Amino acid sequence: MSTDAPEFVFTTADAATEIRASTVLPADRRNIELHTEDGLTLVGELATPAGRAPAATLVMLHPLPTHGGFMDSHVYRKASFRLPALADLAVLRFNTRGTCSPRGCSEGTFDDGDGERLDLQAAVDWARSEGLPEIWLVGWSFGTELCLRYGALDPVADHIRGAILLSPPLHRADDTDLDAWRESGLPLKVLVPELDDYLVPADAVDRFARIPQAQVLGIDGAKHLWVGEKYAGRALNEIVSAVRPDLELPLPTQWNGPAAVAPSVLPAG
Repeated sequence: MSTDAPEFVFTTADAATEIRASTVLPADRRNIELHTEDGLTLVGELATPAGRAPAATLVMLHPLPTHGGFMDSHVYRKASFRLPALADLAVLRFNTRGTCSPRGCSEGTFDDGDGERLDLQAAVDWARSEGLPEIWLVGWSFGTELCLRYGALDPVADHIRGAILLSPPLHRADDTDLDAWRESGLPLKVLVPELDDYLVPADAVDRFARIPQAQVLGIDGAKHLWVGEKYAGRALNEIVSAVRPDLELPLPTQWNGPAAVAPSVLPAG
């Protein structure tokens, strides 16, 4: 396992720093490797609060890799930059099988959501082996399909607290998967952009009505990719509200202390 931390240059400004898309706040960061039951090595990163234990853990499942999704898809990258410092959260991001990013390439090939069951299991197993607390799944687009298909089933269901979904298309997940979530009793928070290309809020309310414990929120003005700080910030606030209901929200938009600026990466697709 590589533990080399990503390199950021932190500086302290004379005044509060406005938190922008590329702002990186302090955290303990290390590169990690996950190992699946079918023998693949997946690459990822863990970011935890600097010098203290996390209150809860996010396991992030990225958008469709055949359309540009990877562990650095922008909402997830911002989560790793901000949430350890602002919400005491551990953020575990990784590339599913056959997916590449600046971190590197995970072994294997894209399996349309089938073999990725073992990728999800490997991430949760790794988080448990590290003693990370209060594990929540966060899925975005294709990642929501993995959450819905496998999160409510053994061996994952017994070890997570619930899931938050961003832009669920409900292409691969069907009513059988929704029924499994209903039976699990696990909380489910569903964020549906008003202008989504695949599933709009009114239709999402109808589909997720099968799960009484599901909370479906339509996000006015947002699109499938959550482009723009307004919408990315809203997504992060909604994630934190599910996982840390004790925290005062919205999250701060300014930071007093050391901060860095991250280099750009290709956008999610």
